[in-house]
Amino acid sequence: MSQYRKGACGLTRRVGTDIELKSGVKPIDKKCKYEQLPGKPVGRRSRGSDYSNQLTMKQTMRYYYRMSEKQFRNLYKKSDKMSGSTGDNMIINLESRLDNIVYRLGFASTRAEARQMISHGHIQVNGSRVTIPSCMISVGDAVSVIEKFRGHERVLNAKELYSNKEPIPWLERKENQFEGVVLSHADPAFFSEMFKVNLVIELYSK
Repeated sequence: MSQYRKGACGLTRRVGTDIELKSGVKPIDKKCKYEQLPGKPVGRRSRGSDYSNQLTMKQTMRYYYRMSEKQFRNLYKKSDKMSGSTGDNMIINLESRLDNIVYRLGFASTRAEARQMISHGHIQVNGSRVTIPSCMISVGDAVSVIEKFRGHERVLNAKELYSNKEPIPWLERKENQFEGVVLSHADPAFFSEMFKVNLVIELYSK
């Protein structure tokens, strides 16, 4: 997607927070001065208008999940039509994407890498290859790396990085294996400090 040609650091600085576009091998603040706006001198970010805050939050979430504007807006529309809280539905749908789950399970170091692995046919869902990164995964589904790709350097590096992260409660990766299971839907409360989803809903509902 063309918007990511600007580079991970540039996008991170735009929204002013770590949105996990880097692998995590080194601390983000060692690579990106994300508290400083691109092209701006060092200084505090202004509080911004309501619209500015809404737009920034939308971009934060969109960049975080590596989605185009069209994809993200369509996911909002889908979430809005579902029963229950639109904000909770958005989080659940975002976290249910295959590229996100491959990243969360530690099969890839970044979501961009996860998308590439899926597109190249290196990922299976319930034993069958899936090549669509946006594919929605259901509770109980098993996601795995195909046998011949498990020894690839990228996968092994991702596995090492995963061993230093806190496990995601709704996912289970089988120990020392390249397979994981979706135990339940994502918990929206887990993201309450990271995302103010209500700002995105306010933006799109205008």
